[in-house]
Amino acid sequence: MTDDGLVEVVVEEARDKMVKAVDHVRSEFSAVRTGRASPALVEHLTVDYYGTATPLRQIAGFTVPDAMLLVVAPYDKSSLTAIERAIQASDLGINPSNDGTVIRLAFPPLTEERRKELVKVVRHKAEEGRVAIRNLRRSTRHELEAFEKDGSISSDELERFEKEIEKVTQQQVTAVDQLLTHKEKELLEV
Repeated sequence: MTDDGLVEVVVEEARDKMVKAVDHVRSEFSAVRTGRASPALVEHLTVDYYGTATPLRQIAGFTVPDAMLLVVAPYDKSSLTAIERAIQASDLGINPSNDGTVIRLAFPPLTEERRKELVKVVRHKAEEGRVAIRNLRRSTRHELEAFEKDGSISSDELERFEKEIEKVTQQQVTAVDQLLTHKEKELLEV
């Protein structure tokens, strides 16, 4: 592979990782409740299932009969209490109701105070995403500078690639900011 091809691979890899960082922020946001029931709120919870930490989505099915109710139906009825414990231990702030066959999660309307707390949580997650993107930019710059140092690329090429990385970084940070704005609006909506 030519040196230019190698540099292009490094730049493309950085772009892909930044896009994945934005996707991660998006998935983190989906786990923050907005007053409506959604399986995304609980499917990532880990349950102690026969001594193994197992994601809830692997051992139960979900239904949303109405906007404020989520029903968790375990495939194995003996796992009901373990699922119930995992939900109680989570930071959802919801008390599960177990009827022996399914677990019902009633989502009360969010209070103004809880909405503001959730906005803070979402802002923190967005900042983590922005930091991850900037860290990727920094590590890519170090790789590019190493290419320049060993003579693989010229300083003009280094500058061109750094500008490209900066442009991609700005695009991805803007994408995180747009996700944050949308999620804040969704959370503060009464």
